[in-house]
Amino acid sequence: MQRTRVKICGITRSEDLAAAVTAGADAIGFVFYPPSPRFLPAEQAIGLARQVPPFVTRVGLFVNAEPAFVRETLAQVPLDLLQFHGDEDARYCEQFGRAYLKAARVKPGVDLLEFARAFPTAQGLLLDAWSTAYGGAGQTFDWSLIPESLPLPMILSGGLHAGNVVEAVTRIRPWAVDVSSGVEQAKGIKDATKIAAFMAAVRMADDAKRL
Repeated sequence: MQRTRVKICGITRSEDLAAAVTAGADAIGFVFYPPSPRFLPAEQAIGLARQVPPFVTRVGLFVNAEPAFVRETLAQVPLDLLQFHGDEDARYCEQFGRAYLKAARVKPGVDLLEFARAFPTAQGLLLDAWSTAYGGAGQTFDWSLIPESLPLPMILSGGLHAGNVVEAVTRIRPWAVDVSSGVEQAKGIKDATKIAAFMAAVRMADDAKRL
């Protein structure tokens, strides 16, 4: 039985990065979307990205960004994986020559199988709650809308926290889970205790799957 991977997104401080790594996070997310309260300027992201130890993936999140902005960020910040959270198509995502995730904002009527087939080169499909803004705003979505099988590895996001991630992992069995607001004390400010509790809950869910 596979281990559920965990991405802690919206990291803005060294101490939060350290807490996530210490707790065992597999990936760290940096937000390069200026309207977000978790936005990280490239000059600040450089130092944080360099603090990430080996075998922890550095993910850069972009939303409908001008290609020049993405390229400029990549030239400055050592990122391992790109995450596109807007209305980008596959051609846009592929132009940077980097592995990428594509986010889908889920609501009734969104055909996730068709959506996944539109991004055959993606490393995975990240499922988040529908919002008029880009991002789930800390809300879960109806998990019954997820097809039984998708052609891409699935990363579950949207309103996850230590209190519901056990159910999410045991019921949905995603490749990975992605959390941001669920481990925060304020927007952009993580809570080390919540991070540790979230990671412990994911491990508990994985143990339950093995029984």
